[in-house]
Amino acid sequence: MRCPACGALEDKVVDSRTSEDGRSIRRRRTCLICGRRFTTFERIEESSLMVVKRSGHKEPFERDKIISGVRSALKNRPVSDDEIEQFVLGVEDAIKGDGAPEVSSERIGIVVLEHLKELDEVGYLRFASVYKGFVDAKDFEREFSNLFKSTEPKKPRA
Repeated sequence: MRCPACGALEDKVVDSRTSEDGRSIRRRRTCLICGRRFTTFERIEESSLMVVKRSGHKEPFERDKIISGVRSALKNRPVSDDEIEQFVLGVEDAIKGDGAPEVSSERIGIVVLEHLKELDEVGYLRFASVYKGFVDAKDFEREFSNLFKSTEPKKPRA
């Protein structure tokens, strides 16, 4: 592993532990040349899932896009980074669960919305406003009423 500070290829592993529910290994390393510590992750290389966009264009699935969209929707909300990570793992499991080599971007958006409804209602409305392309307040009103027709009232977060 190349040191990010000096570029040397000589390092030693100081600590290893599993992360992401055993889906990866997190390793703390120390460069033997400059002494800097850095972290690496090992993940199983899964068969690539292709996302079919509305235009018909296909691109590789990128979990970072889901993380980015969800972080934006949950900005300034009482949801921790660990909760977001668990959320994204659940979305990924649901998307990859079929074992199909391709998934539509629409399916991804629906799965994210279903999971967000359970995690944070405000985040759900924020994500829905972008995903569904709300143009005025009536769109929010319609989605808000749909949200409460299909869910039980939640206890406030502490």
